[in-house]
Amino acid sequence: MDINLFDYYLPEELIAQEPTSIRDECKLLVVNKTKKTYEDKIFHDILDYFKAGDVLVRNNTKVIPARLFATKEKTGAKVEVLLLKDLGEDTWECLCGNAKAIKVGSVLHFKDDILIGTCVGTFDEGIRHIKFDYKGIFLEELDKIGLMPLPPYIHKQVDDNSKYQTVYAKVEGSAAAPTAGFHFTPELLAKLEAKGVKIVDITLNIGLGTFRPVKVQDTDDHVMHSETYIVSKEAADELNKAKKEGRRIVACGTTSVRTLESNFNKFNEFKAESSSTSIFISPGYEYKAVDCLITNFHLPKSTLVMLVSAFMGREFTLECYKHAVENKYRFFSFGDSMFIY
Repeated sequence: MDINLFDYYLPEELIAQEPTSIRDECKLLVVNKTKKTYEDKIFHDILDYFKAGDVLVRNNTKVIPARLFATKEKTGAKVEVLLLKDLGEDTWECLCGNAKAIKVGSVLHFKDDILIGTCVGTFDEGIRHIKFDYKGIFLEELDKIGLMPLPPYIHKQVDDNSKYQTVYAKVEGSAAAPTAGFHFTPELLAKLEAKGVKIVDITLNIGLGTFRPVKVQDTDDHVMHSETYIVSKEAADELNKAKKEGRRIVACGTTSVRTLESNFNKFNEFKAESSSTSIFISPGYEYKAVDCLITNFHLPKSTLVMLVSAFMGREFTLECYKHAVENKYRFFSFGDSMFIY
């Protein structure tokens, strides 16, 4: 499909620069994809749209302070490094600014030499494999010098790193947050459980795919970057039971969608595994795992707009986005939310 079919008009002032002060008081557009209707609510109203027995699936990945600044040994060149994926043995896949300056063997010095990195592999589009030397525990050292890897459309760092985490973030390893989950509070989650909603955690560590724009004219030519995920036996058992009993599976966020659909496509059921996915969901895709979706409003011409369009139809998706623009919803990572059922 032509990439321009997923474009829409968005005034820059609607791009949220900070989260709402109270997580569950953002706007919520509730969408019935069958009846093609929508209504304006507040996020905590989502409680009214859940039923006893529904399964809410959330991504419990935790963002690491993956944005780093370094100086290249000998030349003094300044380099920005974004950690994307832990490759093991203290080696990380990284997205580097000024990447042309980083060749195999290049040594990078990070603040106060808390970390020293050596490039051990070079790849296209600014990707480098960097092996780190340090004292102590890597993630503890990273906490001392790293910044939260906010998207480029957010122009200032958060004053509290917890603002760029979900309240249930647990498994460290992501280069970006599963932002659809930002709107949940512990109190709202407790109310859902009291209503009889089952909450299931999966993990997908978000990497380069979140930062890579679609550069091709024909969406069929786009290649998604691979990301790792974990589905536990406990999660798989709960999800299979829900499917068997005809109960709804509600995915919180596109990362949960990609994990669930990838896992179900592979086995024709849910099964415990640690694996990776490069699934690209766009119109024409038939959803097999997910019944309902909680998601934010995504960038024009992005793979995430395509994923939502596959769920409820491209034209209706753009109609909902137009309504959101006209009613001054806030967009992207720190923006408002949709509940699609």
